[in-house]
Amino acid sequence: MDINAPVGLSGQIALARRLETIASNVANAGTAGYKSEAVTFATVVSKTQPFQTSFAFGGGPHVDLSGGGFKQTGNPLDVAVRGQGFLAIATPQGAAYTRDGRMQMLPTGDIVTLEGHAVLDAGGAPLTADPDGGALDIGNDGTMRQNGRTIGALGLFTLDFARGYSRYENSAFIPAAAAVPVDDFARDGIVQGFVEESNVNPVLEMTRLIAVQRAFEAMSASLEQRDQALRETIQGLGARGG
Repeated sequence: MDINAPVGLSGQIALARRLETIASNVANAGTAGYKSEAVTFATVVSKTQPFQTSFAFGGGPHVDLSGGGFKQTGNPLDVAVRGQGFLAIATPQGAAYTRDGRMQMLPTGDIVTLEGHAVLDAGGAPLTADPDGGALDIGNDGTMRQNGRTIGALGLFTLDFARGYSRYENSAFIPAAAAVPVDDFARDGIVQGFVEESNVNPVLEMTRLIAVQRAFEAMSASLEQRDQALRETIQGLGARGG
C-alpha cells in the first residue's frame, strides 16, 4: 500500500489549520482584548506492516492567555482585566466572555459594550446605572459606585478552555463548560481607565506565516516529485510490457 500520499495530505491539512490561526491572529493584532490562538498537533502512528507510519493529526486550537499591554484612556467606562479573568456579556448565543472592556452607558442607564451587548454582573444580570448620576468609580473587584453609592459589580470569570469553546465576534469566547466566578482578586482584578490591547506579536506571527507557507510549498513539491516518479515508473513498465 502506498502511504506517501496520505501522510503528505495529513501534513498539509495540519499546516492549513495552522495557517488559518495565524491569519486570524494577524487580522486581530489591533483588536482590543484579543487573545491569539495556536494549533496543537499530535502524531498518530499506524502499525501497517512492514513499517510503522506516522501521520500528522490536527489537534484543537490553543488560546494564548498571556496579557496584552494596557493602554490608558482616562475614560471611566473603560476597564482592563488584570490576570486571566474575563468580563461577561449577553449575546444572542447566550453569555460570552471577553477581555474587551470598552463600555458605554445608554440614555436608559444600561451598561453595554461598544457593540451594544449588555455587560453582566457575577450573577448574570445586566448592569445599570443612573444616567444623570455622574461618573462611575470601578474598584479592583469590579464594584461599581456612583456618588459613593454601590450600584453593582462587574462579573469576572475564569474559563476552562481545555473543555472546548467557540469564538464570538472578535475577542469574546463562548465556553463549552460553565464559567467560574472569580472570588480572589489578589491575582485577577479590574483596572479602570485602561484598555487591554491584543496580545498578538505581529512580527512573530508574520515570521510564523512565512515558515508555514514554505513548509506547505516544500511538502507540495515533495508530493509532486513522488507522483512524477511514480508516473515515470508506470510508463517504463508499460513500455517494457509492450
